[in-house]
Amino acid sequence: MAMLDAIASPRDSADRASVTTWAMVLGALLGAFMAVLNIQITNASLLYIEGGIGTGVDNGAWISTAYLIGEIVVIPLCDYLSRVFSFRRYLIANTVLFLIFSVACAFAHNLGQMIVLRALQGFTGGVLIPMAFTLVLTKLPKAQQPIGLALYALSATFAPAIGPTIGGYLTETYGWQYIFFVNLVPGAAMVVILWLTLEREPMRLSLLEHGDWIGIGAMAIGLTALQTVLDEGNKDDWFDSVLIVRLSLIAAVFLSLFVWIELKSANPAVNLRLLGRRNFGVGTLVNVIVGFALYGTVYILPQYLGQVFGYNAEQIGMVLAWTGLPQLLIIPFVPWLMARFDARLMVMCGLGVFAVSCFMNAYMSPDYAGDQLWMPNIVRSVGQAVVLTPLTSIAMVGIARQESGAASGVFNMLRNLGGAFGTALLATIATKREQFHSNVIGSDVTLFRDSVRERLNDLAAYFMSHGVSDAATAQRKAIVALGNIVRTQSMIMAYADTFAVLGMLLLLAAGLLLFTRRGQATGAVAH
Repeated sequence: MAMLDAIASPRDSADRASVTTWAMVLGALLGAFMAVLNIQITNASLLYIEGGIGTGVDNGAWISTAYLIGEIVVIPLCDYLSRVFSFRRYLIANTVLFLIFSVACAFAHNLGQMIVLRALQGFTGGVLIPMAFTLVLTKLPKAQQPIGLALYALSATFAPAIGPTIGGYLTETYGWQYIFFVNLVPGAAMVVILWLTLEREPMRLSLLEHGDWIGIGAMAIGLTALQTVLDEGNKDDWFDSVLIVRLSLIAAVFLSLFVWIELKSANPAVNLRLLGRRNFGVGTLVNVIVGFALYGTVYILPQYLGQVFGYNAEQIGMVLAWTGLPQLLIIPFVPWLMARFDARLMVMCGLGVFAVSCFMNAYMSPDYAGDQLWMPNIVRSVGQAVVLTPLTSIAMVGIARQESGAASGVFNMLRNLGGAFGTALLATIATKREQFHSNVIGSDVTLFRDSVRERLNDLAAYFMSHGVSDAATAQRKAIVALGNIVRTQSMIMAYADTFAVLGMLLLLAAGLLLFTRRGQATGAVAH
């Protein structure tokens, strides 16, 4: 409640927010955009960062994992902590800390330092996401909430898509360190805006005495263990690894304890009971699948382009840009569409279009690279642009004003957790399907087939004509080259399978919306 009171302003009219209110909301939305951008901004540049801090390829995944762990842990706690320290202090302090840790990441000298700094960057940056969401729901009048939610959608869907583009360009042009400097100018502007617009109120440190600390601790341990399992499981062959088994048990025990505590507590740190509301529960489940697909596609495409075609960071970023840039043209029209069409129909259509874009990539070939991805990426951007804003409106039906902060934390945390599941599951699918296709293709590529022997002879002749003087060496190189062709084709088919899985999941999410009821979000501030 204190969080909501701290952002009240007498200067708003019944149907229009004041200039001050809009400045406040836009400043917070800028922070949410930066926080989500930094999840993906390192993805296209991991090889460069790994080289810069002197770590191996397998360990570099922790650069992204550490940030996501910090973010997922803090998001559901923001409602409680903002009541303790006041909305204004908590948001501004975490914005400043986010900028400090961002710059510090650029000066990390080894993997250990980078992991700690990225975790702290995620822990402070994660605050910016639900706080912006709460401002939109509690500050803007109902007539203008769709506009605020559309702007919020830019942070949730546009930022992940454009992150690798910005990161790739900065890495190739200036060096990977500049990825972490990109937050400084918008972050400084955000601090000034929030300092001038958010109203002051005293802290309520007495709330610390009654804090749900056991629940918070169980959640932090459980989510950290779960996120580590998701990111490291595929590399360590999942439950064949003793570490993964132990971490899975820790995650299961502590997350079960966390859920039990939150459902039994009179003052839970995270109000999981909200998931019992039909619209919020179903809407959040759909949101998890949306996060799965959003982060999954941004993970799969760079992997595909880098491993199969050898694209560098900037080239990968330019391909992914077409998943993000068209959203800038579409999202401003979403509030207009919401005023004329059922939000459920809009989300179902958006998810359907998103699914179609995935199915378009389910038939990839060795000739399917950046130019061929252009149209599916644009189709994907159209689908993504019309999903999140109306989905948020659907989920918030029946959520009271005083529950908006708690609902924001749960809704946003689970979308990010869905993204973590998506990345892990898709990586596993790609690995297993590559092995499957390699075995199938390999069973046909044998020396007993005339076509295979002819192919090897052609390759050997090619190597002989390009400087290899020894026939035996040319033959060995021909066998290696044929093996690489089989592996490349297997990888392409495996990545195509992952897109097919994403398409089916998105269609399932569209069907789930049939279980929601029509209505208007009730989280608007009272005037």
